[in-house]
Amino acid sequence: MAKRSFLQLVYRMPSKPTAGRVAVWRSLKKAGAVYLQDSVCVLPDSEELRAELDQVLSRIDESGGSYHLLPLGHLPTAEEEKLVQLFVDQTAKHYAEIVENCEVNFVKEIEFENFRENYTYEEAEEIRMEFEKICTWFDRVQERDWFGAPNADDARDWLRRCESLLEEFEGKVFELKGVDERAGEPAGGAPLRALPGIAPAEQESA
Repeated sequence: MAKRSFLQLVYRMPSKPTAGRVAVWRSLKKAGAVYLQDSVCVLPDSEELRAELDQVLSRIDESGGSYHLLPLGHLPTAEEEKLVQLFVDQTAKHYAEIVENCEVNFVKEIEFENFRENYTYEEAEEIRMEFEKICTWFDRVQERDWFGAPNADDARDWLRRCESLLEEFEGKVFELKGVDERAGEPAGGAPLRALPGIAPAEQESA
């Protein structure tokens, strides 16, 4: 197995204002960093991530903080495996959160609207927007899934279920309400987006 390279960032931010510290922490988590302890985090070493880090480092400087960005090349195999597992665990947690959101929030919402027969264009559009948010969330997690978290397929399967439920709900709306004459097409405009990592043709045959 090829050796992987990592970057370790050790930084210090002024205690106040807290907004600066929180902004740096959020930016690093968004980039996919895993924290070894407070103000010490690790990222895979790549040109793309170094570009993202440049913005964070500028924020640290502008806030009166300090940092050390250290390459972690040629780690012992055991230590490299520990780091990789941290990334896998973090990404797996994010996929699990997506599954929970689909199962607990999205599905229950559609079930509730079906129960009260709230088949309106507005409700269909609102549910569509929620689905788009979940897909965007999945895209973001998948982009940071550098080491293949084991539950990615579970999250993708739940997105398929959500899309199927949404299509069924929209079908009921269009059946009962007909075509939106103002737009000349079913309410909601564009068709559902293709699910992440799935070509349109694959969806049609699924």
